[in-house]
Amino acid sequence: MIGPTLETARLILRPPSQDDFEAFAAMAREEETMRFIGGVAPRDGAWRSLATLTGSWALLGYSMFSVLEKESGRWIGRLGPWRPGGATCGWPGPEVGWGLIAAAQGKGYAQEGATAAIDWAFDALGWEDVIHCIDKHNAPSIALALRLGSKLLRESVRLPAPFDDHVIDIYGQSRAEWKARSR
Repeated sequence: MIGPTLETARLILRPPSQDDFEAFAAMAREEETMRFIGGVAPRDGAWRSLATLTGSWALLGYSMFSVLEKESGRWIGRLGPWRPGGATCGWPGPEVGWGLIAAAQGKGYAQEGATAAIDWAFDALGWEDVIHCIDKHNAPSIALALRLGSKLLRESVRLPAPFDDHVIDIYGQSRAEWKARSR
């Protein structure tokens, strides 16, 4: 497996593997979960998404992690560093994003995992800032970004192709802001 495994009090974050596919495909069919992260996808679309995340680990040395509940070993989502194509493909910045299955939402897992992923992005990847691309109607993700200490940086930003039908707001913070808050 390419990439590190991170552990929090309740979670294991590791690079995705083929073993994650059935759970990944099930999440891709959850309408409310997928509403703000690309929409519902069929199995072949879920496979391409999983392959993209996995390929990013090989090509860039980072990508979103698979999130597992430590106690049960159950796959509950994906979160972590995301910047398709690295710095060369027009993504609005170095992002840490999140998406969890419906049954795992509202339990603090996204904040716990995102905190570990942001720490890793700043410490291991050397990122100087981090953003979160969030639809203006996604109140739970906006609330999470604010709990993480991010602030609204830009509004109504159109993502690059093939995501250019998505208009998002960008929340974020610098490494210095994150470190000062973490003390």
